[in-house]
Amino acid sequence: MSAVLRAEGLWKSFGDNAVLRGVDVALDAHEVVALIGASGSGKSTLLRCLGLLEPIDDGQIWLGDEDISDPRIDANRVRARFGAVFQSYNLFPHLSVLANVTLASRVVHKRSKQDAEARALELLDRIGLADFAKAHPDRLSGGQQQRAAIVRALATDPEVLLLDEITSALDPELVGEVLELVRQLADDGRTILMATHEMAFARDVADRVVFLDQGVIVEQGTPAEVFGAPREARTRAFLSRFTG
Repeated sequence: MSAVLRAEGLWKSFGDNAVLRGVDVALDAHEVVALIGASGSGKSTLLRCLGLLEPIDDGQIWLGDEDISDPRIDANRVRARFGAVFQSYNLFPHLSVLANVTLASRVVHKRSKQDAEARALELLDRIGLADFAKAHPDRLSGGQQQRAAIVRALATDPEVLLLDEITSALDPELVGEVLELVRQLADDGRTILMATHEMAFARDVADRVVFLDQGVIVEQGTPAEVFGAPREARTRAFLSRFTG
């Protein structure tokens, strides 16, 4: 496997608050990496920096063989190579589900309306939302809206999916349907970096788990290593909140 996404020495501060402090991280092709840590540990900031949604203060980021942290880079071109989904669904309320899903394909990737809609309908059908293609987002449950947001990210065939706490805004009974879709994407061989508080899901689905604390990667390894035999006291203290 080769690293699809790699970062070295990432620093990011907001004012006097250093949120990322020299982070090194890499994501191999077809790998699913779960990013865990307490709220405020820097998970969301790391994802936003990697996807060029937030400028970095220092360090380098590569997407494939391209240094995307080079200030001369066309950031919009690079962002089009990612699929990003966040806690809030960010669906345009005045557009139908189909129009939301095809927007980036048509506007950014310049695909024809016919091709974009065919791909979107195929994806919506796969997750059971084809009947809602012409509906507006307010007709959908929170879980359905989040699944539609994931489909929108998939419609452009991104090289990497960045998923940021995508179940945090959902009622508990809707979490499972969204995680099941991510599980299917993992089984399909998608390359995914996912910040999550769903420890059981991270243990069962991720190839690797990365524990971030106070802007530093404290520990990483396979789910069996991190959850079964964590080496660091800070990791054990964090996980004890979930396991008692």
